[in-house]
Amino acid sequence: MMNKNGIGDIVVYAGDGADMGSAEKLAHNLGAEITREEPGTECAAFVLRLDPSGLTLISGGRSFIGDFTRMLPRLKAGTLQRELLVRAARIKDASRPLTAVDATAGMGEDSLLLAAAGFDVQLFEYNPVVAALLEDTLRRARDIPELADIVCRMHLTECDSLEALALLKEPPDVILLDPMFPARHKSSLVKKKPQVLQSLETPCADEAALLQAAIDAGPRKVIIKRPIKGGLLAGIRPGYSIKGKTVRYDCIVSVQK
Repeated sequence: MMNKNGIGDIVVYAGDGADMGSAEKLAHNLGAEITREEPGTECAAFVLRLDPSGLTLISGGRSFIGDFTRMLPRLKAGTLQRELLVRAARIKDASRPLTAVDATAGMGEDSLLLAAAGFDVQLFEYNPVVAALLEDTLRRARDIPELADIVCRMHLTECDSLEALALLKEPPDVILLDPMFPARHKSSLVKKKPQVLQSLETPCADEAALLQAAIDAGPRKVIIKRPIKGGLLAGIRPGYSIKGKTVRYDCIVSVQK
């Protein structure tokens, strides 16, 4: 059975100590049932459990809860500057605070790196379940001293990136794209993701339209995250690429209007 968001059967489980107002709002947004009783394993394809520890996605005997604390070693000053994405996003002669749009936010790890590097980041996420998990992750991170200043520069919107990019008031410095394609479902990048999250992802319907929307938004750079051996996005050759062992960042530069 599909709910109003087309994401499959889902139940919101308000666990012990859960804020019922938050649980009811989440269930309404997802078009999902809400329960105070722990759902059985056959009750729904997905269960979102809300309790004082946060929002947990449960499916097929697996569970996932967002956690930015595991990223802390990568956010240290010396380490951060060696991150491939941070290197790809560098802007020369920046005379003002830098801005970025992560048009395929997922669980926000890439946006966290950009925010730690000083960018003010707009995060766009289309999937309502992923967006709910990410919002909860951001909320909890605001209470962690080492993360609080970073996540205050991260601003999440649940939306269609194609529409949102066209409505940007000012061109950002950087737009990041990390779309999922059918050809990438066996890549090492996807294998590293929790399987319960993979089951929510759907391939990008039109990679050419997404890339063109990013270019039309007029950023100084469009950065495209790809598997190291993956093909070019929409067949468009970048100005340069920064490569690691399993991933590369293709950079289209000087596209600002």
